[in-house]
Amino acid sequence: MHDIRAIRENPDAFDRDLERRGLAPLSAELVALDDARKTATSAAQANQERRNALAKEIGAAKKARDEARAAELMAEVARLKEEGPALEAAQAEAGRVLDERLAAIPNRPKPDVPEGADEHGNVEYRRHEAGRERLSAGRQHFEIGEAMRLMDFEAAAKISGSRFVVLKGQLARMERALGQFMMDLHTTEHGYTEVAPPVLVRDEAMFGTAQLPKFRDDQFAAGDDFWLIPTAEVPLTNLVRESILAEDELPLRFTALTPCFRAEAGAAGRDTRGMLRQHQFNKVELVSITAPEKSAEEHERMLACAEAVLKKLDLTYRVMTLCTGDMGFASQKTYDIEVWVPGQETYREISSCSVCGEFQARRMNARYRPTGQKGVQFVHTLNGSGVAVGRALIAVMENYQNPDGSVTVPSALQPYMGGLTRIEGPAN
Repeated sequence: MHDIRAIRENPDAFDRDLERRGLAPLSAELVALDDARKTATSAAQANQERRNALAKEIGAAKKARDEARAAELMAEVARLKEEGPALEAAQAEAGRVLDERLAAIPNRPKPDVPEGADEHGNVEYRRHEAGRERLSAGRQHFEIGEAMRLMDFEAAAKISGSRFVVLKGQLARMERALGQFMMDLHTTEHGYTEVAPPVLVRDEAMFGTAQLPKFRDDQFAAGDDFWLIPTAEVPLTNLVRESILAEDELPLRFTALTPCFRAEAGAAGRDTRGMLRQHQFNKVELVSITAPEKSAEEHERMLACAEAVLKKLDLTYRVMTLCTGDMGFASQKTYDIEVWVPGQETYREISSCSVCGEFQARRMNARYRPTGQKGVQFVHTLNGSGVAVGRALIAVMENYQNPDGSVTVPSALQPYMGGLTRIEGPAN
């Protein structure tokens, strides 16, 4: 959500930022809508002020026993009362139109975000090579899992349709181990507070983190006013909605391991084989709530926390700074971590870490009171994958595959696997 006052004060800067996003200038339209809102508000207020003034005049006229004047004034009050509801409705409608227009505009990119139209404009930030020898090619995860008879897409399709999977045996255990490993890492070494949030949320929560209204078709509705979460970013960030925090409470850092649900409406025909793009998947989420001057530093910290997962799993990855045309709707700046997957002989996204500034905070009315100041300011919010569990399973399977069809268990996961060092499947 954007601040209309900031747009009025510097419309050219706002339009330049939209242009970097590939959008046409909108400041003139928004200022006109704000003018209409102000006009409607002034009309409603003038009506109420006149009624208040007339009430005093009526009292004075009655005190002076001027019944004719009192009757004349009362008739005017009646007329104003009759006009009042229409003026108030016009005020509310003008405010609604402006708010809806502002809510549909993506966040403004930071100045250091590279410009580009799509993923081809992304810029490599850094990379990390695994200590173990990197496979340059190999079987894809679904080929490995199906050969082991521990990954069943056919059974999932019978139960739920496409873009679902049934994991069995030690592969199911490894997915669980990955989630537990990540949560332990982030809570014991990185200082995040573990949260077990609801996975059903209301419209207001989805609006607060900007999934609604623009991305309604990518979500799964669950009855009236309920949605299945696309990521734990939604409940974790909304923990501070409609709150005023003290500055010494910041930063707040939350993490959660939850199932996530995405309709993938905009991904028809993409990654239809395997687990890369599922309707249901598990993910460890990282969320930070900070003071504005700390958010850039917190963004780098969050990225490092997500990277630590892949380093401990000894996986090769690279970090990409997303360009203006590839960033998410609510993001000011985003880093994507892409892990090497030899089955596809390429890098694939496994984490996305974004700083949103006050964009989400305005939608949630989440504020804090700076120490020693009377006023309040909006907090800054950040979110990132710490990391996507299913994609981590893919990366482990493909990078740790052996010629005999087995998969070596990374040393970091062995304590979570009861000491198991290799997954071979029931056929072996």
